[in-house]
Amino acid sequence: MGKVIANMSMSLDGFIADPADGIDELFGWMGSGEVEVPTAVEWATFRMSPASATYMRESMASVGALVTGRHLFDITHGWGGTHPLGVPVVVVTHEPPADKPNPDTFTFADSVETAVKLAREAAGDKNVVIASAKIAQQCLDAGLLDGIHVDLVPVLLGTGVRWFENLATAPARLEGPEVIEGQGVTHLAYSVRRS
Repeated sequence: MGKVIANMSMSLDGFIADPADGIDELFGWMGSGEVEVPTAVEWATFRMSPASATYMRESMASVGALVTGRHLFDITHGWGGTHPLGVPVVVVTHEPPADKPNPDTFTFADSVETAVKLAREAAGDKNVVIASAKIAQQCLDAGLLDGIHVDLVPVLLGTGVRWFENLATAPARLEGPEVIEGQGVTHLAYSVRRS
């Protein structure tokens, strides 16, 4: 069985988006290199440094499903019907959209526990990635996370959306990290230590 991993690009001061949910400062590393990394959708081909490209290809190949929140689903407009990873997506929400997108790709769940269970079933022996600040916090608090992967970007945003804020189970202790130095980003892979 795969692992449940939270993954985000983050500023040095702990933000994953600016106050308006903007991510331009945090995702520049995905388009500033010389190595092309295609995704499942034509509109999202990355260009990265060689180290980041190797990391990204291996990461994408290991993902079998994604869990996200309704907020991210809405601001991305459901990724146009297909997430760039090309995997099933479970959206945590108490109010699924009236016009639900492709049920082969998107499933809606009313709790993180249900969402992770459905995502694990869809992922098989691959990993489940949590791509949402609030959902990642809830998964960590519920003991559902196996790892936290940070794409650390050398910028200080000063304000915005924090990744892990208001944890109910703090302190959460981690092991590692495994470190890969890219161009304009440092990839850090931590394991969540079990008590």
